[in-house]
Amino acid sequence: MNQAQPKSKHIYWHHGKLDAADREKNLAQKGAVIWFTGLSGSGKSTVAREVELALVENGKNAYVLDGDNIRHGLNKNLGFSPDDRKENIRRIGEVAKLFCEANVIALTAFISPYKDDRNTARALVPKGQFFEIYCEASLEVCEKRDTKGLYKKARAGEIPEFTGISAPYEAPSSPEMILHTGTESLEESTRRVLDLLQEKGII
Repeated sequence: MNQAQPKSKHIYWHHGKLDAADREKNLAQKGAVIWFTGLSGSGKSTVAREVELALVENGKNAYVLDGDNIRHGLNKNLGFSPDDRKENIRRIGEVAKLFCEANVIALTAFISPYKDDRNTARALVPKGQFFEIYCEASLEVCEKRDTKGLYKKARAGEIPEFTGISAPYEAPSSPEMILHTGTESLEESTRRVLDLLQEKGII
């Protein structure tokens, strides 16, 4: 499913009249990809939505690309096999890249369990504009938070290939930030992400 080169040989890249510096000057904003990763229930979507709200309320164009939401549309033909997970992250990496090029702060909230796939997404974005943020929470905490009952179904064998139960999760080795979402408050996590973006000159 995944391929290094486009299938068609009869396509050509079209350049526009604006470069990254032009966009930044005219839109008064840098693009960035904030890549939240972690187990189901670790707080990825919750923190991403809170950061999105804070950014927009302060005049920044930001948008959350949420794992479940994307699977209702763009990736609705994908399941949770290793190959489908890989393609899921490949597609969203390309979408996040487009958002970044349009000077939007894209906040992705995907389990994205494999290091190689996250590194592939990072490589699509200019250096200094990709921020991998690990939402670190124990499996026990994530299961307690599981309002959808997914962990219970996974342990009963009703959901195959469930990350943390019957499928692996490869934690980041050197993320830009670790949020201790199992112990710190939502307000603390949100503030830390905003401080990071300010420190790095994104906002």
